[in-house]
Amino acid sequence: TNVSLRGTNLRCTWITGSARKIRDNAADWHNLMLRWDRLNDEGFNLAASIVNMSSQGDLLVLDTCPPPSQSTSAEAQQVAGAAELQDECLKLQDVVDRMVVVVKKMEHLVEIQRGVLQLEEFQFGPEGRRVPLCLSWKTREFEEMSGVLLAAFSQELKLKQTILQEVAHTMTSDLSKVYLSCWLHQPFIPAATRLGLEALLLETGHRPL
Repeated sequence: TNVSLRGTNLRCTWITGSARKIRDNAADWHNLMLRWDRLNDEGFNLAASIVNMSSQGDLLVLDTCPPPSQSTSAEAQQVAGAAELQDECLKLQDVVDRMVVVVKKMEHLVEIQRGVLQLEEFQFGPEGRRVPLCLSWKTREFEEMSGVLLAAFSQELKLKQTILQEVAHTMTSDLSKVYLSCWLHQPFIPAATRLGLEALLLETGHRPL
């Protein structure tokens, strides 16, 4: 669900061309971050369920999470709860797959922003236009912030993919807690990253001054 952002920066309210693309990109970043946060919550609940099931001792920890698409092994059929564990792993895989889609859309936003910058440099030279498109940022600063955001979410996605592969096989309680804590607190998306997005929204008029 897209989120409608409104601000009081009239300078960016009725705009076209590069300024419009930058403003629309900022709104898309906001919406993608909200989607990511919902997926993160969903994935944490699934990862916690997998840890709980794996730690009970009477369940088979499958060789892969999610397991290959083949018939349940003879061992798995003999262990109560193996099917439920497999199902939770598949659900977590689906969450991570949707996170991959989010990051791919973020990559597209960076490509658009880079294209806007290249157009500005072609029109006005390496220093860009003298008058900012919105409040104070130069076009290059929008491109740089987009790159910072993408790098953060790309690294966090790699962490999620690692946790996905390991969480069902971890037999020690302490390591399981580390995985769950990393998933929940997202070390590669610190508060500074979210503040960067807020600055982007403020600069493009989506947040009131």
